[in-house]
Amino acid sequence: EFKAIQERVAKFVKQGRLGIFGNGYWGNPHYKLTPEQNLIGVAHYLLALDVQRDMAKMQAIFGGKNPHPQSIVVGGVTCVQDIQNPARLALFKSLLLQGTKFVKEAYLPDVYMAGTMYAGEATDSKATFSELMGGKGVGGTGGGLLNFMSYGDFRLDDTGFYKSALLFPKGVVMGGDISKVLPLDEEKIMEDVTHSWYKGDKPLHPYDGQTIPEYTGLDRRENGDAYLKTKEKYSWIKSPIYNDARVEVGPLARMVIGVASKDERITKYVTNFLTRGNLPVTVLFSTVGRTAARAVETELMADVMVEWIDELTKNVLSGDKSTWTEFDFDAVSVSAKGRGMAEAPRGALGHWVRIEEGKVANYQAIVPSTWNAAPRDHKNRLGAYEASLIGTKVANPEQPLEIIRTIHSFDPCIACAVHVVDTKGKELAVYKVDTSCSI
Repeated sequence: EFKAIQERVAKFVKQGRLGIFGNGYWGNPHYKLTPEQNLIGVAHYLLALDVQRDMAKMQAIFGGKNPHPQSIVVGGVTCVQDIQNPARLALFKSLLLQGTKFVKEAYLPDVYMAGTMYAGEATDSKATFSELMGGKGVGGTGGGLLNFMSYGDFRLDDTGFYKSALLFPKGVVMGGDISKVLPLDEEKIMEDVTHSWYKGDKPLHPYDGQTIPEYTGLDRRENGDAYLKTKEKYSWIKSPIYNDARVEVGPLARMVIGVASKDERITKYVTNFLTRGNLPVTVLFSTVGRTAARAVETELMADVMVEWIDELTKNVLSGDKSTWTEFDFDAVSVSAKGRGMAEAPRGALGHWVRIEEGKVANYQAIVPSTWNAAPRDHKNRLGAYEASLIGTKVANPEQPLEIIRTIHSFDPCIACAVHVVDTKGKELAVYKVDTSCSI
């Protein structure tokens, strides 16, 4: 099978059809995998394209389409016929088991393979942001803030939102100290715009948040290139703060908080991964650890979903075909506020709305990549991306492979914060959207 993949890739190379491999930094000394390991990785990458398609089919069964499901409505879901159809339930489980097989037999082994080759970086405590700032200095390259937050998600029973057991516990871990988890206080969530292209002079809670653009332009031009005003405003992303501290969110945060909370299931999966790889727990606090956490969480979720689809099938067969819970909008006054807080794939996701006189007066959202990709705050403290790069050793500044690898470990999703810019500093176009017109 690997020989066939090798020949297939060789044909691509001869035809100049390198695709995603066309812009690699070939020859860079920090490419550490052997030719044989690279072949395994490429083979599994090509296989993953098929697996990904089947995962999209799974979501389409109950969600209507991928990636943004159509079936979710207030009170429940609209995919009644699919939930009540044994054939559709069976198809979902069949696709899930195929995906689980790939996770356990290809995805996780590949992470072990890469982790073994980059083990030195994963345990290089001298390269962490915490040590450079006088902290504990645990972990390795890409460790970053060592502060983690999770809103908690996936209720496992029907005892109510605040009392239900959660698959992912909520809480905060500070300074990489997994001996304790701090309770999450929603009132301590703020957003700052000191270094963001928005108006504002102090951190605000999302209920009171403002999003008023204030683009201040670029800084100097040098050798034909324009530079950002990094000492002033330099990003369209705001800077979220929790309890006057910067935190990281995402799969690594969920795994760290799960272990710190002594959650039996999460601790089992994380411990198994570290044991099989003969790795210390401090390896989690690194680029390698962040990448591994996503794989560990994927294995956990795959196994849990098998339990969930079996539970759903059992309920349907026993006659429980409810897909919707009745609610009453009249219970909401004309002036109110509310929020939705969940764990999206990339981390903590929150939406806050304030209603006055029956109309939306303010609506703010802090998405996972806002927490991680944010610029410095009013105290000049770095966000998760920026902090993770401190101390990174770059073999060739013209080929910033190591920087890209660390940023990729967060799985960035910042399309809504990316604006088209001419790197020479030339203004391309200006648009004004009139939001006052009525339809």
